[in-house]
Amino acid sequence: MARVVVAEDDPKQAALIAMYLKNEGHSVVVTGDGREALEQVRRRHPDLVLLDVMMPHVDGLDVCRILRYESDVPIIMITARSTENDLLLGLDLGADDYVTKPFSPRELMGRVRSLLRRSRAGDPDEDRLGIGDLVIDRRRHRVTVGGDEVSLTPREFSVLETLARHPGRAYSRLELLQSAFGFDYDGLERTIDVHVLNLRKKIEADPGHPVFIRTVRGVGYAFAEPDETGSTSPAGNS
Repeated sequence: MARVVVAEDDPKQAALIAMYLKNEGHSVVVTGDGREALEQVRRRHPDLVLLDVMMPHVDGLDVCRILRYESDVPIIMITARSTENDLLLGLDLGADDYVTKPFSPRELMGRVRSLLRRSRAGDPDEDRLGIGDLVIDRRRHRVTVGGDEVSLTPREFSVLETLARHPGRAYSRLELLQSAFGFDYDGLERTIDVHVLNLRKKIEADPGHPVFIRTVRGVGYAFAEPDETGSTSPAGNS
């Protein structure tokens, strides 16, 4: 069971989403405006936020921006804005996923399950990944660079973890989407570019000249091998 805050100003839409979430066993709080959504998240510390873009008082994009500054709570944007630029803007602000209206409630529940599963993932056989001073602690879902913790969204963590499992391997954008988000994920391949851009801002000393996440021209991205960073060994397993 997860604690979910649903921020949706359409009462019928909010009731439908809440019904499906409760049928899945989740605890749900519904709010109809952005200001109250912020208050509910701060008070309840939910496991997931479903956030409509168009809301009174404070719109969903501003709510997303504020929440991402304050926490790493998983966020799914619900939007009637279906252009690629609108969707990428939400991801750039820190949303982990998006669903465009009109949508299938079953599809939304699939996205919810996928994101909750990823945000709670842990593999006791391979708890620590990384290279040099970048360490990915999969059990605790933490990333540190030079000993300082870096706050990542669940989607950013999934992308970084996927790349770090196989240093040097070039992943296409589609492979990263499927590996990090699941084979049933049908989002835009360009969303990977946004997540990588945000990751570089957070983990690279100079995002314009990345050390950890390399661009492989004509293919996609790869995680650096030890000799590419000047490190003698990877972080390894614990």
